[in-house]
Amino acid sequence: MAESANPNSPADSTGNFAKPFAVEISGANPAALIKLLDDPRMDDEHICLLLSRKDLSGNVLDELARRRELLHAYQVIRALAFHPNVPRKLALRLLRQLHLMDLMKLSQATATTPDLQRGAEEQLIARLPHLALGQKIALARQASARVLGALILEGNSQVVEPAVGNPRLTEAQVLKLLARDKLPVAVVPALCRQRRWTSAPNVIMALMRYPHTPPELAQHILPGISSAELRELSQTKTISQRLRRQIERELAQRSSL
Repeated sequence: MAESANPNSPADSTGNFAKPFAVEISGANPAALIKLLDDPRMDDEHICLLLSRKDLSGNVLDELARRRELLHAYQVIRALAFHPNVPRKLALRLLRQLHLMDLMKLSQATATTPDLQRGAEEQLIARLPHLALGQKIALARQASARVLGALILEGNSQVVEPAVGNPRLTEAQVLKLLARDKLPVAVVPALCRQRRWTSAPNVIMALMRYPHTPPELAQHILPGISSAELRELSQTKTISQRLRRQIERELAQRSSL
């Protein structure tokens, strides 16, 4: 049954009278909050109001989580997972219940602890095989570097292209990808289409050392590499004979100038 407003209750910013229980939740001493959890008036709306309080202790949040009958609404689970004082074990347990984009937001939130960020990323990566293409493309445009690396390794060109262009993709992650023995065929061409990567010295050298970089793409990269680095590359065992000949021609042209 809906709670009736008391005419003597204070009005909120819209001029409406606030519900007495909402006022009690907002103004209660932190030590008294656990008792309020067992109040029969505590519904989803009031729980979310409670969780909007940043002064809740980890003990109060644990007590709320123990009352499973209060956690049936998704908005409650989300508010609990995003609370700045949520205990680590509870937060890690809640990750499995978060929707995809909320999980992504939690993995990038500045208030999220590093181990919780990593847990959220691992949960995202574990879900990748079950996601629709549209969801993967959305992640490729917004996700963190670790998740982007996993998306790129799946090799779908519609996902790889936005992933390699995502500013959150780090040079360290790209170098980690190029250190692999074999990448999906869409990856290297996508990297070569991004000026950010073809102007990064470490990535350029990694692209040249990667044994499956197409020679026609390597040809466009060669002019940006110093002669000393080209001579070093020509001695690298992983490059193809065709690329080795291209390097030799480039060096010969430079020596004739």
